[in-house]
Amino acid sequence: QVQLVESGGGLVQPGGSLRLSCAASGSFFSFSVMGWYRQAPGKQRELVADIISGGNPHYADSVKGRFTISRDNAKNTVYLQMNSLKPEDTAVYYCNLNRRWPSPVDSWGQGTQVTVSS
Repeated sequence: QVQLVESGGGLVQPGGSLRLSCAASGSFFSFSVMGWYRQAPGKQRELVADIISGGNPHYADSVKGRFTISRDNAKNTVYLQMNSLKPEDTAVYYCNLNRRWPSPVDSWGQGTQVTVSS
């Protein structure tokens, strides 16, 4: 099973920035869809952004123009740069790895808390 380790969460003021990182164990990282999800208290988990190797990233409408997802296949790592943070971005952020080849894998990180507050 693939293990994902997230880092970079914390407390930031509105308008500030944070960069999340997610490092994956094992092989075949470049064949995986990497995604960032978030879950706020009392709400369902939602997709924030995802990215495939060599493809265009996708973003939730609520974060377009503020967040940027990127990946470094040589380091088995995906990043989420979050700028112009708003209080409504407060949530636990989870990294997800999903692929079908060479075998199906759907793994989640432990989550990292992001709190946007003055």
